[in-house]
Amino acid sequence: MTPLPDFSKLEFGLDTFGDITRDDTGPRSGAQVIRDTLAEGILADQLGVDYFGLGEHHRPDFAISSPEPILGALLGQTGHIRGGTSVTVLSSDDPIRLFQRFSTLDAIAPGRAEITIGRGSFTESFPLFGFQLDDYETLFQEKAQFLTQLLTQEKVSNQGQFTPRLKGVTVYPRPENRLTVWRGVGGSPQSVVEAAAMGMPLMLAIIGGDAMRFAPFVDLYRRAHEQMGTPVLPIGVHSPGHVGETDALAREEYFTGYQAMHRMIGASRGWGTLSREAYESEIEHGSLYVGSPETVARKIVRTVRGLGLSRFTLKYSSGPQDYRTNLHNIELYGTRVIPLVREMLAGKA
Repeated sequence: MTPLPDFSKLEFGLDTFGDITRDDTGPRSGAQVIRDTLAEGILADQLGVDYFGLGEHHRPDFAISSPEPILGALLGQTGHIRGGTSVTVLSSDDPIRLFQRFSTLDAIAPGRAEITIGRGSFTESFPLFGFQLDDYETLFQEKAQFLTQLLTQEKVSNQGQFTPRLKGVTVYPRPENRLTVWRGVGGSPQSVVEAAAMGMPLMLAIIGGDAMRFAPFVDLYRRAHEQMGTPVLPIGVHSPGHVGETDALAREEYFTGYQAMHRMIGASRGWGTLSREAYESEIEHGSLYVGSPETVARKIVRTVRGLGLSRFTLKYSSGPQDYRTNLHNIELYGTRVIPLVREMLAGKA
């Protein structure tokens, strides 16, 4: 039986896709959202948050298509926080370029640059970069295996359909230590087993329903490591949420922007309009971490204990929220939620 992680070492993260936010005059520009995101990451570092993640998207409702320049600015201006992707859409990226970009970031901030790879839940990058959706599975599998080689071998040989043919080639610059690469998983048991086989920590993207429904995935990941005779690597969860001064205020602050995001994404997926009733139900019974610091802390504790997590990451930006509300969310998360979770896990609250 694999022992649970030491919860006293639990890491707390925040992440964002660079959702286009608003102010008193209307939507903020994409450029301003990028500047805001950098300021939010610096604030998170000042508050002692462990990780700040940036998602890659190629849509008008999100400002971040290239996380690495923002991460370079963040890591260059901070001394504690780790920065990474949430996620890198590896299928439409170049594993060599990705390795080089993060080796460079690791040189700027040793040990603080991380990658999370995944298939991604959006497909805009495929036609944008000349890839076919018919190759969806093959692209990811081949590139994930090639990236694993780059991470573990100094001289790589490769012969692939979507990756270059190489024989004994060294890719530069070389990181001083092995780069940390998480595997982002939404709902595929196969992906869980592959994460274990590739020696990657597991990041579960839980964006709806009770988090405990992912317990079989956690068990599968641990059993895969046990069967391979390898130590179980960290397991994390990424879920959306918002912290307000009270439960009622948090729900009001978050709903309009969250509903708008749901509508924008759902327009291409056939979703109906998100009702207030469904929203409230997801808060009560699902994976929306919305409420006062005490409410959000209790819900995080339940998830951390139930799944045996090493990291919990709150997606703090969802849709066209007021940018000032996002800042207050981060402040409450860092100053009140994190200390409360630590106290609860230690049995002091």
